[in-house]
Amino acid sequence: NPRIGLLSIGEEESKGNELVRQTFEGLKKTPLNFIGNVEGRDLFSGKVDVIVCDGFVGNICLKLSEGLAEALGQMLKEEILKAGMISKLGFQLLKPAFKRFSKRVDYAEEGGVPLLGVNGVVVIGHGASGPKAIMNAVRVARQAVENRIIDQVLDSLNRHEPFYRKNKPQRFWDSFRKKTG
Repeated sequence: NPRIGLLSIGEEESKGNELVRQTFEGLKKTPLNFIGNVEGRDLFSGKVDVIVCDGFVGNICLKLSEGLAEALGQMLKEEILKAGMISKLGFQLLKPAFKRFSKRVDYAEEGGVPLLGVNGVVVIGHGASGPKAIMNAVRVARQAVENRIIDQVLDSLNRHEPFYRKNKPQRFWDSFRKKTG
């Protein structure tokens, strides 16, 4: 039961633009484990498992995180190069930890993520993906097929259909059924 947060400019329910406030009200009514608004500082805190935001804001968060990671890595390298022998020796001792850390934050290790809402398995990857990222994106796609992710999403939607049906127009569900067969 993943903890879900809505990205906003404050934790209070009244914070955010009209879209964020409307989304808050909608998420609050769902059977999901919605914990409320989260802020930018919560992106990597582990406070939630899923962060909901629009695509524009999400893309900015991703690009900002990527740029920050690159900048911090470059600053660290510069400081190590300027450091004395003791610091350089210390870095050599810590090198395995830095390699593990680097692997944890490398998008190529994941490759991509499933795009939900289409009737099939689609994996979205970074526009600058190289061979390693593409290989891992194919692995993600294979796992999505093996784990029957489409069936799981449809089963979940069907289980919660009475809730969603009363909150959405009939034509939405008719259109959804037509597209997903």
